[in-house]
Amino acid sequence: MVLWLRRAPEGAPFRDLNSLRLRDSVSRMFKRRTRGSKEQNMTLPEPDLQQDTAEARAYNRAKHRLEIADLVVGFGFLIVLLATGWTNSLRDFSVRLGREYYALRIFWYLLLLSAISKALGIGLDFYGYRLEHRFHLSNQKLGSWIKDQFKGWILGLLLGTLLAEIVYGLMRTSPEHWWIYAWLIFIGLFIFFAQIAPVVLFPLFYKFSPLQNEELKGRLVRLGERAGTRVRGVYEWKLSEKSKKANAALTGLGATRRIILADTLLENYSNDEIEAVLAHELGHHVHGHTLKIIVVEMGVALLGFWAANQVLQYATYEQHLFQHLTDFANMPLLVLVFSALSLVLMPARNAYSRFTERQADLYCWKSVPSIGPYVTAMEKLDKQNLSESHPSRLVEILFHSHPPISKRIAAAEEWARKHRPSLAT
Repeated sequence: MVLWLRRAPEGAPFRDLNSLRLRDSVSRMFKRRTRGSKEQNMTLPEPDLQQDTAEARAYNRAKHRLEIADLVVGFGFLIVLLATGWTNSLRDFSVRLGREYYALRIFWYLLLLSAISKALGIGLDFYGYRLEHRFHLSNQKLGSWIKDQFKGWILGLLLGTLLAEIVYGLMRTSPEHWWIYAWLIFIGLFIFFAQIAPVVLFPLFYKFSPLQNEELKGRLVRLGERAGTRVRGVYEWKLSEKSKKANAALTGLGATRRIILADTLLENYSNDEIEAVLAHELGHHVHGHTLKIIVVEMGVALLGFWAANQVLQYATYEQHLFQHLTDFANMPLLVLVFSALSLVLMPARNAYSRFTERQADLYCWKSVPSIGPYVTAMEKLDKQNLSESHPSRLVEILFHSHPPISKRIAAAEEWARKHRPSLAT
């Protein structure tokens, strides 16, 4: 329960569904070299990464400033609500609207809170939309963007209402242990939404269709089988309607396990490069990263619910800021605790994410005949997405969930020199 009242990321409904393993993996702007070729490149390509271009530096500076401004607005909104007592005014108004129905009162409060938050943040949202267009990274029309913003807001409101009703219902029935029960339910919901996302949530924002390239489909399914995972289907993701970027992912859990490939990827990348990208994604499965991330999120959530209980108890019974524990005027404080914890832990979570990415890269290098397609895919990604291939150490720690592309390519070439010296000549 972080700053879910604020904004969705550019071009996507979710910011941090790590278990879904959605990754910016490929690009659109370079024409494919050997599409459909069965012949592997058995020599290492010459590295094509220099220092970041002025355009890439400008784009990433603007993105980082946007992220910081987003945090400032989100935290500032919550703090102002609490410091001024406006949260009590919203609660009183919601009580009048909901009458004697406690659940309805919570819904009205949440609706008002999220509407005000969206109004405050719409300027930053629109700036993010314009930023992608300014650097020629988006195809999305304004009308489509507005629809996605509205759908994202409605979805956030529904999910937020579900969580709030559960949390405050548990507070009423078990004021001493509500945070333990809420944590257990949260974990169940986390796994549930990770499972249904490919078939229920993603289609709200994007179109999908079964992949028609039978040769590529066969190669990817066999790749999945070698990794020990059963893929339920391979789908083409109509991403070009909104973005010039591309994605490839192994998503879902159990019966919803599937490979999704952006049409921008299929159009511009060779089968060898696509196979290398998916080998990386399958590396997450082989190393059990989905389960490990769920365990990490369980730990973070447990700490968050415990801290929230301690803070709410103190604010209610020591400082008398609220009428009682179930006074939902304390909701901004509840969200603030989770948001602050998420912010404090962000560098550590980014570090762990970079560690898992390096493990997945290593699996990829071992799984494909040559690392050449992996290297060319990374180079294309760097140029297409205006990535920070050479960020400062501080920027990497604070903002990067993946190792910089320059380090990934260097690591791949070093591995090839040690384990496949014939390819390094």
